[in-house]
Amino acid sequence: MNNRPDLQANQCSENHDDSPVTAILSLEKAQRMAEFFGVLGDPNRWRILSALAMGEHRVRDLAAAVDMSESAVSHQLRILRTMRLVSYRKRGRNVFYCLKDDHIFNLYREASEHLDEPPEVE
Repeated sequence: MNNRPDLQANQCSENHDDSPVTAILSLEKAQRMAEFFGVLGDPNRWRILSALAMGEHRVRDLAAAVDMSESAVSHQLRILRTMRLVSYRKRGRNVFYCLKDDHIFNLYREASEHLDEPPEVE
């Protein structure tokens, strides 16, 4: 009897759309990436990002959408701005927040789609 697992079922996907990774991360960049993803370790920040993935919003509208106080949302937005995940623009007395760029939108979308995939059956 063969006790080896089915290699076909356990092989990693090598179908990467972009150019292949050619080097191991430097320690400095690995640290920056860990900090970046650490910021994303808060579910409230993900909820704010999900609202911003639908379009730009004012703090008051975000607070209502994610059921948080305006001061709590402002605090989270400061953190997200520091990591360059969101940006803002002023129009008169209003400040509108949005996702920083397509990289952030794609990161949100890819993570969400990945989690919606059915689990693999072993």
